[in-house]
Amino acid sequence: MLQSDELPEELNISLGSENREFAVKGTFAQPVIASGLNILFGAGWLGFTFLLMSFFLAPGFVKDAIQSFTSPEAADSVEGERLGYLFFIVFFGIFLSIGFYVVLKGIFSLFRSGGYFVGTPTRLVHFRKGKLRSCDWEQFTGDIIVKGNNKKGNITLVMKTGKMVRSKNSSRFVPDLIYIAGTEGAIDIEQICRKRIKENDPTPAN
Repeated sequence: MLQSDELPEELNISLGSENREFAVKGTFAQPVIASGLNILFGAGWLGFTFLLMSFFLAPGFVKDAIQSFTSPEAADSVEGERLGYLFFIVFFGIFLSIGFYVVLKGIFSLFRSGGYFVGTPTRLVHFRKGKLRSCDWEQFTGDIIVKGNNKKGNITLVMKTGKMVRSKNSSRFVPDLIYIAGTEGAIDIEQICRKRIKENDPTPAN
């Protein structure tokens, strides 16, 4: 656990005289496995896109495609063939951009620090790169996921806030998550969080 003199000055000012039940620094912005899945998904997306490109951009395909959607005269014209290639470049450019974005996002997340986390009897405070976020314990559901051990572990806290994600025939609620990734004392921190969330839960006990 970190001491007051190891925390940023802005964070100490915000906390004031509040009792600090734990103070840690997250090694990563999110669990490493989440970053790895992003990289794998992006790499698979790129591989699939390149496979499609090798098929669609085969010799004669563009000309045949233009002829199918327009006329033989358009396919034989230089302007028509040029527009056909331009369309496929833009089309696959979008797919490639998505793949590279997901891969780079996963790679950069491996080098992003998770910031500082401090738990008090009434709230969880997160501070990273000059930005401070304070969440009252009553904003959490009590659903806590811990992976690892007290030497090094990942904690995922599920919040009551989130957003509705709509699919074709239905919609579902996706809660906001707070990651305390790559931190010492994960088991102890989980017990403190669970205790405070239960104490501050506004829902009447049955």
